[in-house]
Amino acid sequence: MLTQRPLEIWGGIEGTINRVGDNYIDQSEFSGHYNRETDIDLIASLGIKMLRYPVLWEKHQPKKDTEIDWSFTERNLLRLKKLNVEPIAGLVHHGSGPTFVNFFDGSFEQGVADYAKLVAKKFPWLEYYTPVNEPLTTARFCGLYGHWYPHKKDAYSFYRVLLSECKATIMAMEAIREVNPNAKLIQTEDLGKVYSTPLLKYQADFENERRWLSYDLITGTLTPDKTMYKFLTGMGFKNQELDYFLENHCKPDIVGFNYYITSERYLDENLQKYPQHVHGGNGRHQYADVEVVRVPYQQKTGPSVLLKEAWERYKLPLAITECHLHCTREEQMRWFHEMWETANQLQANGVDIRALTAWAILGTYGWNKLVTKPWGLYEPGVFNLRSGKPRPTAMVKLIRELSKNKVYQQPVLKTFGWWKQEKRIAYPDANVFRINNLKPVSHSQPVLVLGKFASIETAYEKICADRSIHCVVHNQIGLVNQVEFEKLIRDINPWAIINLQEYADLELAEQNPENCFKINTDTALLLAEACKKNAIKLVTFSSASVFNGEKEEAYLETDAVSPRNIFGQSKVKTEEMLLQHFPETLIVRVGKLFSPWESSGFISKILNRIKEGRTVEAANDNLISLTYVPDLVHETLNILLDDECGIVHAANQGQTTDANLARKAAQFARLNDSLVKGVPAAKLQQKIPAPQNATLQSEKGVLLPEFESALKHYLEITDQVFLADKIAV
Repeated sequence: MLTQRPLEIWGGIEGTINRVGDNYIDQSEFSGHYNRETDIDLIASLGIKMLRYPVLWEKHQPKKDTEIDWSFTERNLLRLKKLNVEPIAGLVHHGSGPTFVNFFDGSFEQGVADYAKLVAKKFPWLEYYTPVNEPLTTARFCGLYGHWYPHKKDAYSFYRVLLSECKATIMAMEAIREVNPNAKLIQTEDLGKVYSTPLLKYQADFENERRWLSYDLITGTLTPDKTMYKFLTGMGFKNQELDYFLENHCKPDIVGFNYYITSERYLDENLQKYPQHVHGGNGRHQYADVEVVRVPYQQKTGPSVLLKEAWERYKLPLAITECHLHCTREEQMRWFHEMWETANQLQANGVDIRALTAWAILGTYGWNKLVTKPWGLYEPGVFNLRSGKPRPTAMVKLIRELSKNKVYQQPVLKTFGWWKQEKRIAYPDANVFRINNLKPVSHSQPVLVLGKFASIETAYEKICADRSIHCVVHNQIGLVNQVEFEKLIRDINPWAIINLQEYADLELAEQNPENCFKINTDTALLLAEACKKNAIKLVTFSSASVFNGEKEEAYLETDAVSPRNIFGQSKVKTEEMLLQHFPETLIVRVGKLFSPWESSGFISKILNRIKEGRTVEAANDNLISLTYVPDLVHETLNILLDDECGIVHAANQGQTTDANLARKAAQFARLNDSLVKGVPAAKLQQKIPAPQNATLQSEKGVLLPEFESALKHYLEITDQVFLADKIAV
């Protein structure tokens, strides 16, 4: 039996199989779930009570009357049961069924019912089902917007698809209950709402009635006196089609709502305030359609309002069946934690809300393009799959604590997410708009940045401010003793320290190796001892100089080190000592650094020389990796929150040579790239010869953007060139 208290944490695997043309796009294929036997144990380790698990029709029965191979699904469902995690079997997730059915002749409904019965017979112990996920959303994408098969773009097709999906849900539950009378329906739908200017209130009112349509149909509450009943019959749907739902309704045991930052919309006829791509209309008025969070809308919005409306409308137990935000790690944590607090508050106020679902545990693919193409942008979930293996993120610890109904403490949670700050406003009106931040960043425990590496120091200040992470920079420090470190720690009380102290001049290091080792190694060890004693996380930096450059492929974290110079030797010794005495240290090896916040960087020097019409000679036979400082800082903060430790490589994707880099910079800055002359590195007669190969790649899944993208961003920030395709920090 489902219980009301305490609030449970559920989980979900994004298992969408949708159809685009004749191609089926399978999220579990992209995530590698079909090829990993460890996923279920990892998921169960979160302490969740239930898991939305794909038992999808299109996967198991792509052709009619084919014998189904249940082995993979059976193994995982039984494993979940053994680990005390109840599966919620999803049968169709944003799909239109196999090729032998369609939405317009009844074959989809009957096909879902027939498949549901096969599932129930194979797994008679399964108790919880979601036969068709988000019918309203799927119907819009299939029938109104044309994104997915059958790619219709008209209102009648939209409602026809919706009725087909809702009828399929009812028929599926009837078929399942013939086998298992105790089977329960956990229905899901997007928790959306539309707000508007006074002129467009009629459109908002219509859409806000339409948003309940799938539940009204399934619960048998769409009676002839309702607005949408009259609207549908006016469109040509027959009374007997709609009366089917009154006679065969199937009230969900749990009404599940999926809430995203894009779920609540705002309509505004003042088109001049908005970019062209958000303009639209209804044939009567033209208007912009944007996320309500992006405008200074004064009335109360958000999941608390919407969930309470759902409760008042249906008086059925509720659950948040998808909770996910594609954002930086601390914002993912803030989003989920805020939803947890919201659900608990609603429960305390008498709303029967049962659970909050950590969605996309393994992440998602291609939702930035609405899954209209295979693969696409990967959004990490509770686990990050960029390395090919699930790597725990900060969400793991958060969920494990909340699943025990414990209070989770993390300094970044002391501040509101961006959606509750002034920076959320992308489309302001004429009135001055202010949000009182009740959780000032400066009141939370800080990250302490130590050292005088100016370009990185500035990056941490700016990016931490943008991410609402309290950051304190202390650059008046040299080689000090452990007592002084500990005093500094007591005074500032950081939860993490970023060590930027470095002796980075390769030539001076050769002349004065003692000083190089003192700063790079001894200081890092003193700091590590202080961090270990005070349970503080430590981040320090290393480089590709720990390798000899003779490998043909990019260097990985596990490759043997063999430094060619004093600087590299000091870094190797630092790594070895830190891993031995404080293995919790995060050691980040970087490529050739460049930053928009340095005035004399190597790219600036190249561009200034070309602007003066002077030739630039650069090596064309040495391979390098670049590390763009803003990308480095963003990713370092993410993996710091993830509790990553040991050695990681952080370099922008793609390898290049100094000569190619110089040409690219000139081209992107619209300068004369013919002034760049590629020459052998030996001709440059460098005092410290560059290695033939200084490229880095991470087998831990630390993935920075392509170096060309980073270079464009650098040029934009430094005002070297105007780029129409803005790339955000």
